[in-house]
Amino acid sequence: MRKTNFDLYLEEQLKHPVFAERFERAGEAWDVALQLAALREEAGLSQKELARKIRTTQQQISRLESPGYEGHSLSMLRRVARVLIRLVVADCAPDTLAEALYAGVERLLFAVFVLDNSCD
Repeated sequence: MRKTNFDLYLEEQLKHPVFAERFERAGEAWDVALQLAALREEAGLSQKELARKIRTTQQQISRLESPGYEGHSLSMLRRVARVLIRLVVADCAPDTLAEALYAGVERLLFAVFVLDNSCD
């Protein structure tokens, strides 16, 4: 498949470490936001109803479900997970070996995944 102009542009931008790091963080925030919204909807709750159950505002739930938001606190994710009968799991995975060697230390990425309590 032929690459689009956007694909070529993105490929070039991802060569820049600062851009690549911000792009990866945005993807992680997107994953968390989509999971939270899907789990809330699966539970049949509106943002306002979920907010009431965890004693916060609808605006805060909206922020948590926004792909651009990067301020997810573990305590807030746990409060949401408790209402949705889910478990919050924090997974620390090493960055790429090349970056770790370049930096001189093994760096860790932090990603939060909300998983179903009934993992098989």
